[in-house]
This record gives sequence, structure tokens and C-alpha cells, in this order.
Amino acid sequence: MESKKMRRVLEERLAGKDRVISYDREKDQLRIESGLVGKGITVSLPGIIAKWYIEKEKAIDEIVYYVEEGLRAMEDPIQLTDHEKKIFPVIRSSSFPAEAEEGIPFLIDEHTAETKIYYAYDMGKTYRLIDARIMEKEGWEASRIKEIALFNIRSLSTSLKEDQAAGNIFYFLNTNDGYDASRILNKGFLNDIEKRIKGKMVLAVPHQDVLIIADIRNDRGYDVIAQMAMSFFANGRVPITALSFYYEDGELEPIFILGKNK
Repeated sequence: MESKKMRRVLEERLAGKDRVISYDREKDQLRIESGLVGKGITVSLPGIIAKWYIEKEKAIDEIVYYVEEGLRAMEDPIQLTDHEKKIFPVIRSSSFPAEAEEGIPFLIDEHTAETKIYYAYDMGKTYRLIDARIMEKEGWEASRIKEIALFNIRSLSTSLKEDQAAGNIFYFLNTNDGYDASRILNKGFLNDIEKRIKGKMVLAVPHQDVLIIADIRNDRGYDVIAQMAMSFFANGRVPITALSFYYEDGELEPIFILGKNK
């Protein structure tokens, strides 16, 4: 599918009252703005087209859903007080923007060299990142938000699916609630898993909807986790990092995996 046709399809699917859609020919990007709040979402057409060749209409449905829910989150008011159970941490790439488009800084914590922790207000099918303007409006301190968010992430389910490859064991947490990668912040959960591990404990958060935990017992295991992380990273709606991490004594250490087996 060529860019012109994809643009036309998305414009038809996303058109609506109080919507302003514009096209940047130089960057080949489509921007959909809410006339109600003067904010919007920009999508890159080449990336969507590449995904369309693999997933066809599913790729279009996914981006339409992402934009619709994102705009709804921008338009709906946020109230932190009396809605503490809706506050969660989310993991993002270290290169993820540090502020909203209006220049308002997000609430961020350092995590690893590859990742950072943002904080979000859950809105059901989507969430909105908490920024300085929201904190000022609500009169909340950063420390209060962080404490509540970390408490809430510990309340989420941690059921795992298990698989084996080349003598290594891999566990997958994939509930699709938007906070799968965030479970990497649940130290109690990770420490419980560490007790089961017989080899090296390696974690990966390639995108927001999966946490991979590996019990690496031989060199081939490093190849497998590297390939898994890259595959998930390439196909995730919100990619984080293709790198993996050692987990030991409650600490994460990024590892660069080059093919162990020639």
C-alpha cells in the first residue's frame, strides 16, 4: 500500500466532529488533533504501512484504536484525589520524550541506562502520563504519586506462562493491561522468581505489554533471549528496549548479547 492510500484510509477512519487532521508531506506523518483541547497525536505512515504488509487490516485497526483512545484520554478530565487506585508506573525507553508537546514536563524517575519510569493515570482502555500541570492542579507532591504507583503495581496479577528452549526456561507475563513491563518494578515478585532460578536470571521488557524472565543455564540461552527480545521489540505497539538485563540482589544490569554460538 502506498502512503497516499494509507493517508486517505486513516483520514476517513479518524475523521469526526472537533477533529483537525493535517499531513506533513516532508516527514510523511499524519497529525490528528482534538479541537476541544488543542492537543493531538502524530503517526508516521511508513511504519504503519510496513506493519500493514504483515498484518493487513489489523495494523490499521490497531493504529485507529491507539489514536481514538489517546485523544479520549486527552479530552477527559483527570482527578487523582479519591482515584488513587488508578495511578501506576509505566516503563519507557530512555529516549522517550521528557515532556508533553506543550512543553510540560512529565513526572519521571531514573531506572536503568536503557529505561525510565513514568507515572500514569489509568482511564480504562488507555492511560494518560502524569505531568507537572496535573500535579499542580491536584496539589500533589511527586513522592506521593510514586509511593501510590509502586503500591498499586504490586497489587496486579503476576501469572506466568512457561516455555523451554535449548535447556533454558523462559517465563512470560503478558496480560495486556498496559502494565506488563511495569511488573519489573515489583521487587517482591522478582525476588520470589529469583529463588526458582537455577542458572542466571535475565529479564527483558521489549515493549510495554510483556515481561520476559529467563533462567539462563547455558550459552545458547543468551542467543534465545536476545532473539526473543528483538522480535518483541520490533512488533510492540510501545517499544521499550531490545536489550536484556541481569537481575541479582535486587539490581538490574543491562547486558549486550553477541552470538555466543558460532
